[in-house]
Amino acid sequence: MAPPPGPYSGTSTLALVARASAFTLGVVYGSVKHKVLKAKARSLAKAQAKAHH
Repeated sequence: MAPPPGPYSGTSTLALVARASAFTLGVVYGSVKHKVLKAKARSLAKAQAKAHH
């Protein structure tokens, strides 16, 4: 019988959970960053429109 997988073998539950949580954190971080950048772009466009009038 083969020995159980180690924590860094990529097949253990811990490695799968760590990978899933890292992926989730990346997605959340990316969406938050996207929202912030959109808000900044919107406020910049508003400021430019105000400066033109």
